[in-house]
Amino acid sequence: MNTPATHHDLPAFEPRPVPAVMLAALRARFGDRCSSALAVREQHGRDESPFDVPPPEVVVFCESTEDVADVVTLADRHAVPVIAYGSGSSLEGHLLAVHGGVSIDVGRMRAIVALHADDLTVTVQAGVTRKQLNDEIRHSGLFFPIDPGADASLGGMTATRASGTNAVRYGSMRDNVLGLTVVTPQGRVIHSGTRARKSAAGYDLTRLMVGSEGTLGVITEITLRLYPQPEALSAATCTFASIDAAVRTTMQIIQMGVPIARCELLDANAVRAVNRHDRLELPEAPMLLMEFHGSAAGVQEQATTVQAVAAEFGGEHFQWATTPEQRSRLWTARHRAYLAGLQLKPGCRCVTTDACVPISRLAECINDSVAEVDASGLAYFVLGHVGDGNFHLCYLVDPAQPAERETAERLNRQLVARALRLGGTCTGEHGIGLHKQGFLLDETGAGAIDMMRSIKRALDPKNIMNPGKIFAL
Repeated sequence: MNTPATHHDLPAFEPRPVPAVMLAALRARFGDRCSSALAVREQHGRDESPFDVPPPEVVVFCESTEDVADVVTLADRHAVPVIAYGSGSSLEGHLLAVHGGVSIDVGRMRAIVALHADDLTVTVQAGVTRKQLNDEIRHSGLFFPIDPGADASLGGMTATRASGTNAVRYGSMRDNVLGLTVVTPQGRVIHSGTRARKSAAGYDLTRLMVGSEGTLGVITEITLRLYPQPEALSAATCTFASIDAAVRTTMQIIQMGVPIARCELLDANAVRAVNRHDRLELPEAPMLLMEFHGSAAGVQEQATTVQAVAAEFGGEHFQWATTPEQRSRLWTARHRAYLAGLQLKPGCRCVTTDACVPISRLAECINDSVAEVDASGLAYFVLGHVGDGNFHLCYLVDPAQPAERETAERLNRQLVARALRLGGTCTGEHGIGLHKQGFLLDETGAGAIDMMRSIKRALDPKNIMNPGKIFAL
């Protein structure tokens, strides 16, 4: 049995080699879609986390549920780990092959299986990305709102229970997945959920799989809720003298019940990075980036209310972006803010926090956390989906300076402990992966972890599904 992961140190993992007979069977079945080339393996052995782990032994490019089932059936027969790979944008080490094994790339599974516009649902293969989906259904007058920033695969977004900039109004993947097709650890194909808006039929296997991070099965198809494209959209930016003022404005907006669609926080460091990266001229001060959806009259009413609230907290430089081009430029810059922030310290690695707290405690959590990192002298920037209490403090560390990494991890531990004290969670959207296993124990307690382990052992007794993630067996 492995020792459970600490808050940032990796436990000692034992690789499980792919037997020659299995490798030969994969090559016979998939031909050139089975690769053991080092460059391909390295691509599939790295995400946006700060961990360096050897790559998987082999990568298989699947194009159908049947392909995935055939790989998993072989893996089950030989007790070899499998790790699902979408677009590689995860932040917590989800796709790292800590036990070796096979990476199942679903990136070629990009079909829109069925669009039911009258029912506001769509079924897609797991490799479809959020941008692709919205481009292909635009003609229907519908859209899918979950927007984590990166052009992530919908399979990966489902597996990590992603949310993003629109979650304050539309919820997360948990709220928008109606049904799934999943390949079990034994290679069987199961279907959970339906296109109906609700069901009381048996255990909710769909919710069990959403957020399971590939540890219980490989998701191959997803049925999703869609929404009508808003009649009117408007975006706005507003700057503040302090992060505290920006956050308190957000708290007031939410507590008043304003149905704002997006409410994003960027601190002065993040705005500075975005200006440099995207050649913008935004005031380099704490900023809220907001978006309003609805009828023309409704959007105007929301905007007027929000502008008045912002003024109470000293908000200024209120600027509107009403054309599609203006809105796209602002949101493209926001989506690039993470990569732009890395340029503040060239060559750095990023240790990213993901706390989420009740909205009434948001200002306290952010203010105290920023004060700690300011005192440390470590470079950082802040991004936040603050409309739903979720924020990211991004610590920039020199990989050649272990002391910086330890400082970042210490600050992260203090931030998570604070969030838990305030009734929050260690991860609002990124998931547990490798990085937050110790925090999960802090948050849920040993009894809950034991129950999760029992589910894992019952469904995956050979521990082949993305082993080593969420918790150690």
